[in-house]
Amino acid sequence: MNSKYLEKTKIVNFEHSTIQSLISERNWQELDDFNKIGAAYQFVKDEILFGYNEIDDISASSVLADGYGQCNTKGNLLMALLRGLGIQCRFHGFTIEQRLQKGAIPTYVFWLAPKYIIHSWIEVYFKDRWINLEGFILDEQYLSSLQHKFSQIKNEFCGYGVATKCFSSPDTDWRGQDTYIQKEGIHDDFGVYNSPDEFYLEKGTNLSGIKRWMYQRVIRHFINFNVVNVRNLKVLEVENAQS
Repeated sequence: MNSKYLEKTKIVNFEHSTIQSLISERNWQELDDFNKIGAAYQFVKDEILFGYNEIDDISASSVLADGYGQCNTKGNLLMALLRGLGIQCRFHGFTIEQRLQKGAIPTYVFWLAPKYIIHSWIEVYFKDRWINLEGFILDEQYLSSLQHKFSQIKNEFCGYGVATKCFSSPDTDWRGQDTYIQKEGIHDDFGVYNSPDEFYLEKGTNLSGIKRWMYQRVIRHFINFNVVNVRNLKVLEVENAQS
C-alpha cells in the first residue's frame, strides 16, 4: 500500500465532519473493498447530480454540500470518499473538446467555454491494478432523459456532457472494470497525479479573469437551469402523455 494515494489534501478533505458522517451513516466501512468502491462511486454518480459548481478546485466537502458537480468536482468528492474508506486512488488529468458540452451549456453562453476544457477521471487501485473511473459524471436521471430524447441514436454520441461509442448502453456502473462517459472527447492527456491539488497547481483551472467572474456569479446558474430542464425532459413527456 502506498500512503501517497491515501493522503488528505485541501481538496481531498476526507476528514471533514460531513464526509465522515456520510461514511458512518451509510455503514460503508463495514463493506469489502469491491463494495466500498461501488457504494462511494454510485453515491457520487447518482446522488450528486450533474451540474456546474463555482470552480474545479473546490473541496470535496463543498461538492457534497452543493449536491451537484461535473467531472472534476465530482471526482474531488469521489477521491475523498475512497481515501476516507482506505481505498487508494489517484487523479488523471486531460482536456476534452468543447463540442462535448454543447446542449448541456446553452448556445447563448457557449462562447465562454474554452476550446479544450480541463477534464479528469479517477483511478482506483483494486485487485493489484489501476481501474479508470469516469462514468460517474452524469446522474442516471439526466442520462436516461438524454437517451429518451435521442432514442434513435444507439452508438456514437457527442454532446450534452456525453462522448461515447455506445450511447444506448454506456459502461457507467461499477462492476470492477473501467467506466466511461466522456472518454471519446479527450484531446490532451496530462498523465496521473497524486491529487487534484497537484494538478491544478501545475495546470490551473478552466477560466480566469473576467470570464471566471462572470461564470461564477451569473453564467453557471443559466447552465445549471438548462441541465435541470434536460434532466426533467423524460418525466415531463411521460406526464404529458398520461394527461
